[in-house]
Amino acid sequence: MRLDPSTLVLAGLALTLMIVAYFKDPSLPLIGTRNGLAMLAFIIPRLIPALIVAGLFQILVPQEVVSRHFGREAGLRGLLIATGAGMLTPGGPMVSVPFMVALGNSGAALPVLVAYMTSWSLFGVQRIIAWEAPLMGWQFVWVRVIPSLAFPVVAGWLVATFYHE
Repeated sequence: MRLDPSTLVLAGLALTLMIVAYFKDPSLPLIGTRNGLAMLAFIIPRLIPALIVAGLFQILVPQEVVSRHFGREAGLRGLLIATGAGMLTPGGPMVSVPFMVALGNSGAALPVLVAYMTSWSLFGVQRIIAWEAPLMGWQFVWVRVIPSLAFPVVAGWLVATFYHE
């Protein structure tokens, strides 16, 4: 197991919270740990197929196709396709992040990956349909989405302009 900075920060945070919980009530760290493991049991059956799909994507979609549509030379067309793909990617980060990693490993450029992730974050169709529209109404959805449509493309363009791989 590799101990990168994010793993160390999370482990430190978990340990700190366990100590705080213990001083509040000695039984709380065990309850919290059980709750966390219950979430893990919920996530693993979804994470494993998502990672398999991402791995299969890398071997089934030729790198030339990814490079042509999502590589450095894809330009505005690549940013627009990535924005549409981000909007349509279902599920949470268990699906979108492995898909983005697969794209990156297959030759997608950083601006396209930024546009994809920005679009997924802003416009996840499943989140809009399941949460925003029922709770806030379609008027809220349109008022939020329409002004935000340019953000993924602008984010990708900014990366292409100011960050050179």
